[in-house]
Formats: sequence, structure tokens, C-alpha cells
Amino acid sequence: MRIGELAAACGVTAKTIRFYEQAGLLPAPARTAGGYRDYPAAAPTRLSFIRDAQSAGLTLAEIRSILTLRDSGQAPCDHVSELIQQHLADIEHRMAELHATRAALQGLAERAADTRPSTCTEADICTIIGRPPER
Repeated sequence: MRIGELAAACGVTAKTIRFYEQAGLLPAPARTAGGYRDYPAAAPTRLSFIRDAQSAGLTLAEIRSILTLRDSGQAPCDHVSELIQQHLADIEHRMAELHATRAALQGLAERAADTRPSTCTEADICTIIGRPPER
């Protein structure tokens, strides 16, 4: 299967396929006598896996590690489970940070609603965000 056929079959561009090759996600295919890439029948399955893994939030390095395990004959299930747990923990941490930021912004919004520009002095940059210095 040539690169254009593989790209069309998987809904990606030929440039994406070449990038995945350079990144070590797709093995370099055999070449035809004319020098064209000749992908094996399993290439669409591998390419679909790469796209699905990216959609799940895995990095290219993580995907490469999974493929390396599979290519060495090992089932990558335990490794994939660890990666998923790490990503879930990262998301939980980011969500906690976002909740804290939301609470801070809500407090600032309340302060903004109570602020009168006429009470600000030139010494104040913005009393909504920064507390005015004690006088």
C-alpha cells in the first residue's frame, strides 16, 4: 500500500505518516523498485492505534513506548494502565487547580462589583486585583 492510499484509508495526510515514521511510531516501510513507500497490510491498524492513543491524551513518547513493548512481543497492558492512571491523576490535579482559580476569580468579581473607581488613588494600580497598601 502506498502512502497516499494509507493516508486516504486512515483519514490523515501523507505528511502526518512521514512524521510518524520520523518519530519512530511507524517503522520505515519497504520500498518499491521505483522508490515508493510500500506499507504492509497492518499499517492502517497501527496508524489507527496511534490516532486513538493521541485522542486519549497520550504523548507521542508514551505511544512510542507502548508500540516498542508490543513490537518486542510483550503485551503492553500493564504499561498502558500505568499511563492512564498517571494521566487521570494529572487531570485531577489540574481540575483542583482550576477550581481554586475559579474561586479566586469569583472573589475578584465580587470585589469588582463593590469597587467604585472614584475611590481609587493614583497610588493604587488596581484595587480589584491588588489590595491597596495600608496608609
